[in-house]
Amino acid sequence: MVSEEGTQHAQKSPRIAVEVGSPVVAFYDEIKTDIEHAAVQDDPFKWSNARKTTILVIVSAGSMIAGLAVSIQNPANAQIQSDLRASTSEISWTISVFILVQGVPGLVWSAISEIKGRKFVYVSSLTLFVVASAVVAASKTIGLVIGMRAVQAAGSSALMSIAAATLADIYEPHERGTKMGIYYSAPLLGPALGPVLGGVLTQGLGWRSVFWFITICAGVVLFALVFLFKDTFRKERSLTYQNVLQIRTKEGELQHQHLDKSSHAFSVTDKPAQPALDSIAFPLQTGDLNVEANGPTVAPASCMKDVNVSLADVNPFPPLLKILARLNNLAILFASGLIFAFSYSISYTCSRTLSEYYGYNALQVGLVLLSYGIGSICGCLLGGRWSDRTFARLKQENGGQGYAEMRLASTRPAMWFLPLAIIGYAWTCEKHVHVAAICVMLCLSGFLSTWVYASTLAYIVDANPGRSSIVVATNSAFRCVFAFVAIEVAIPIQVAIGDGYLYTLWGGIMIIMEILTLAVLFKGKKWREACEEKDRRKSQL
Repeated sequence: MVSEEGTQHAQKSPRIAVEVGSPVVAFYDEIKTDIEHAAVQDDPFKWSNARKTTILVIVSAGSMIAGLAVSIQNPANAQIQSDLRASTSEISWTISVFILVQGVPGLVWSAISEIKGRKFVYVSSLTLFVVASAVVAASKTIGLVIGMRAVQAAGSSALMSIAAATLADIYEPHERGTKMGIYYSAPLLGPALGPVLGGVLTQGLGWRSVFWFITICAGVVLFALVFLFKDTFRKERSLTYQNVLQIRTKEGELQHQHLDKSSHAFSVTDKPAQPALDSIAFPLQTGDLNVEANGPTVAPASCMKDVNVSLADVNPFPPLLKILARLNNLAILFASGLIFAFSYSISYTCSRTLSEYYGYNALQVGLVLLSYGIGSICGCLLGGRWSDRTFARLKQENGGQGYAEMRLASTRPAMWFLPLAIIGYAWTCEKHVHVAAICVMLCLSGFLSTWVYASTLAYIVDANPGRSSIVVATNSAFRCVFAFVAIEVAIPIQVAIGDGYLYTLWGGIMIIMEILTLAVLFKGKKWREACEEKDRRKSQL
């Protein structure tokens, strides 16, 4: 079954018969098409809305638990420190190590998802998360807690890293802004509810109940993944698989020549096989993906049944470097990282401000921070929907031709007010005004920052077709590293200069984020096309 958009752009190329070893023969028609709309069986784009919604709910629930695991521990820190006789720095590490580790393993999980599919990765990683959560709940030493929190983070990273890629598997580009907004509201809901739930559980049942609660919730999502989730990955729409197919074709040609040059030959209808095979020789040596460089060349499922892919074939680092080499990607990744760092900084420092200057307990702090979570969720939902509407409008105005950067135009309304909201929060905290004012500023800051983030997340997927899992994993790594740094420096800076100057500084940093996003809006298409043209020239050498 070929999706409609893919059919419109398909162009037939020569039919090539390749004997790979003996007696396996792989026949395929090369098709020049948009790789996201390559011909596949059981096309996820064509699935019913009910099935798509089920997948959206499952991955969102998993991401919410991954986000919940970051902050739900905060109200229990005092009890953990007393019960396990831990130092303040050790308690800090139980949080910092989770944030840092959560971003990095996603690159590995994304590579594995290109071999085994999304479902295998989800089930494996969430099983790891469930086991680690149970061990934390039963821990008798702080060292074991720190170690298992790192394992927890590694398990949760798949949910944070490839969920957006899963949505790209099932939703067309014009729908992604809205769906990405819905999805991203889930991991924001987790940190918003975490302090409230953690406070209630800690006060009622003790700190261990916090991690047993996480274990049970993750177990429910694991059950849903096993029995209700249908894998969305299709190898025909993966640049990794297309590249491996070309490598196998080249290997078959070389083996052919070695065994018997006279009796074995490649059958080509319109042109000799050698030029077609020579065109992939350079990518084999450099690690470039000729598929992408040529627009791409996509082969249907039938020719891939005999292609076995290993971890060596899906090394995440060459495509990672390729992503980072593109200026439009790098600018958006930095912008996303700054937004995420701000989110963690404001949650972390606000807790200290409310505790020290307002005398609030853990539950009261959690209820105040809920205003930031509510604002963030609304920003994601409305910002994502506005992103889709803006993309559709600009595409229509451009004669029906759309490109990824159009989506970023939807961020401009929020950009006017985001720095002002952050500075407003800065000085309401600094002057210790009524807590209602802090709640309003928190809500506005969350709403406006995630309005922008919803579009940048959708853009990074749209701008890298065929690489959705690795690019989302890269985005996750950036944001977690930025968040880790923000948390490590937030309290020292807060103590040194106060909330007023700290968040005035953050207002300036958000202006930098906006400049990066606007640069991609106006220059990103030119940068991206220049990189694509460079790839084409390299592939022709």
